[in-house]
Amino acid sequence: MRLADFDYTLPPDLIAQRPVSPRDASRLLVLDRATGRITHRIFKEIGDYLRPGDVLALNDTRVLPARLRGRRRGSSGAVEVLLLRPATDGAWEALVRPGRRLRPGVVVEVGPEAAALEIGERLAGGRRMVRLPTGETMMGLMQRTGEAPLPPYIRRPVENPDDYQTVYARIDGAVAAPTAGLHFTPELLERLRAQGVEIVTLTLHVGPGTFQPVLTDDITAHRMEGEHYRIAPEAAETINARRGRLVAVGTTTVRALETAALPDDRVSAGSGWTELFILAGFQFRVTEALVTNFHLPRTTLLMLVSAFAGRETILSAYAEAIHERYRFYSFGDAMLILT
Repeated sequence: MRLADFDYTLPPDLIAQRPVSPRDASRLLVLDRATGRITHRIFKEIGDYLRPGDVLALNDTRVLPARLRGRRRGSSGAVEVLLLRPATDGAWEALVRPGRRLRPGVVVEVGPEAAALEIGERLAGGRRMVRLPTGETMMGLMQRTGEAPLPPYIRRPVENPDDYQTVYARIDGAVAAPTAGLHFTPELLERLRAQGVEIVTLTLHVGPGTFQPVLTDDITAHRMEGEHYRIAPEAAETINARRGRLVAVGTTTVRALETAALPDDRVSAGSGWTELFILAGFQFRVTEALVTNFHLPRTTLLMLVSAFAGRETILSAYAEAIHERYRFYSFGDAMLILT
């Protein structure tokens, strides 16, 4: 398949700019991947499609306030730093703008306190190493002055930073939210438990690799950047002992589960880095149903859901969602893909 096979046209006004309140009032397109049948529901009704014994797997990563804004010391030039992940000796890998003008050794003053941040050496993929000359930690700086790193198609900051966190976010480390989980409320999760659905959490820290554009026409030549995941022993035990289906919430959860899948279709506990790129023809060993948002064209996310349900089925469902004026992308509506 070629990159153009995963293109579609979306009216700009369908790109959601704000989350729905309450979260579970978003719309839900239910897709039967075997027949292509579509049903239109509200997300809070998702329990109508889940059974006692099903296991709902959630990604409990928490988004870091990783976007820092400041100015180059001694000038009025605005600088933006997006912290990606820790390196060694307190340094972090980052994306900086304007990257070409910021030579190693330049100091950027960020936040209202003008905290000093030193721009370091150039790395692969346009990244830079950044350091704090003082003894402060980067996590401390982020907590004081950082912003949620919203996607560029969301044009204004959120009023409440928790709007870009799932209600079960627990482990700091992501630079983007696992957005399929934004639709759940504590009350909805409790109702699902009460009807016999088991809920487990795992962690995959969403990094820029999830959203890295595919630049090759031959999509098989694309390489995913590694993202760190962890599946606790108790989560793996619950998944492997399930009586029903394994329902993954989000593409990041799918990638963690399928990375940890064993030849006997069980899931192995443990942690590590995954570079799994799921395309048509991939054998899903453990994922049996999927909750997901509507994804950008030509992305690895759209390719994953197409591998799960079939490209023509997914593009047909997207066309239906556009016709019915669903809201798209991070703060948009959801899709439940069932076996």
